[in-house]
Amino acid sequence: MTKAHADRSHALLSASGSKRWLTCTPSARLEEQFEEETSAYAEEGTLAHEISEVLLEYHTGQIAKATRTRRLNKLKKNDLYSDAMLEYVTNYADIVIEKFNELAAEKGEATILLEQRLDYSKWVPEGFGTGDALIIADGVIEVIDLKYGKGVPVEAEENTQMMLYALGAINQFEMLYDIEQIRMTIVQPRLDSVSSYELSIEELMTWADEYVKQRAEMAWKGKGAFKAGEHCRFCRAKATCAARAEKNLEMAKYDFQKPELLSKEDLGQILLEAEELKRWAKDVQDYALAQAEHHGEKIPGWKLVEGRSNRKYADRETVRNTLLAEGFEPDQILTPREVLGVSALEKSIGKKAFNEILQDLIIKPAGKPTLVPESDKRPELNSTESAIADFQ
Repeated sequence: MTKAHADRSHALLSASGSKRWLTCTPSARLEEQFEEETSAYAEEGTLAHEISEVLLEYHTGQIAKATRTRRLNKLKKNDLYSDAMLEYVTNYADIVIEKFNELAAEKGEATILLEQRLDYSKWVPEGFGTGDALIIADGVIEVIDLKYGKGVPVEAEENTQMMLYALGAINQFEMLYDIEQIRMTIVQPRLDSVSSYELSIEELMTWADEYVKQRAEMAWKGKGAFKAGEHCRFCRAKATCAARAEKNLEMAKYDFQKPELLSKEDLGQILLEAEELKRWAKDVQDYALAQAEHHGEKIPGWKLVEGRSNRKYADRETVRNTLLAEGFEPDQILTPREVLGVSALEKSIGKKAFNEILQDLIIKPAGKPTLVPESDKRPELNSTESAIADFQ
């Protein structure tokens, strides 16, 4: 069995953080001043990856059925496990096996490697990562990555994490295979999203030699200019980074020109900046609270107080028994049992049973109209007024 996901070391210039350190080169060294934190979402993703490894090792004949059952049973004891997780991860494993079979059929034979350490230090100082699944055949390498999150779909096109993984694969296997094409696939089973991208080895090498190598050396030395942007979201220094603060405070100095009413262009720009401004303000608030609560830091102009709270029962069962003993009728103090919410029920009984039994009983009302950037992939809605005009 390979080393547990949670126990693996991480490179300073990691592939997963590459979008950030390639754009804001000093950020990697700046992050060293902050402790690396985990979250329930990260732990959930780790568990999903460990389950996927067991499933794929079994499907590829690396472990016996008894070993698969024993290891799965152990993972199922984790509080974050659910039948729905197993189904989502099974969908991912099915996609990996399908791609392996397709490439084997196309090229005559193929090799699949799981949780493969990929060294791209030829271009990035001490750079390495772990590829979830790597399929190699004559002329082709395909890198596949599982992302268990259900937030925003992640695209494989020009994805720097996947491209660094591909560089690591080439570095390791170019002597054994004549690689010409690179295929990259990101699977997000909870979003039913499979994104793929293909490029030639020449294109990848040009990117690595002319862009990555220079910026990686700058990042390793902590040199270059700080640059705030979308990549700040997962930076450990995001709450106290001066460059991010400066960028967000620019909105307060917005150069409002006459006429007195904002133009539609002004509104569009403010909406874009306001989303990042809200995220930044929340990050600053969370960081300041943590410093005051857990480290005894005094934030000038602020103080730590006890927040408001709502009343709750010390012991719900004791309250129930006490009231019944006092002669109150059950319908006065109890509520009838209700069906769990849709997401909770799907997690409880499993996605397969949920879909098979309730597919005709689940509806999805139209979502409330909301403004999003034009880059959002959802189709645009027409306003009522424009719809009437179109009809006329």
